[in-house]
Amino acid sequence: MKFRPLHDRVVVKRIEAEDKSTGGIIIPDSAKEKPSQGEITAVGRGGRDEAGKLIPIGLQVGDRVLFGKWSGTEVKLDGQELLIMKESDIMGVLVDLPAAKKKVA
Repeated sequence: MKFRPLHDRVVVKRIEAEDKSTGGIIIPDSAKEKPSQGEITAVGRGGRDEAGKLIPIGLQVGDRVLFGKWSGTEVKLDGQELLIMKESDIMGVLVDLPAAKKKVA
């Protein structure tokens, strides 16, 4: 089933957290927190300003994002657990820093 969010909403698939800590300790499922990182799987067309002009969303499918712990509404579509949230609930996009440092000739 395909799903297209309305207005300034996006669909996010959580990216699972690591099973080990940085010190190598294995973290059991009961102690794990829900990850606050995800990948955008669908994007709405954007919101409208007071004059009715469309304001496009600054995110695109495939972006890796950070969002608040309690952000969005959890839904299950085609067996996948997804989050539907407003663009304003997203704190930022994770970018690949080494690729960004490449010199443009």
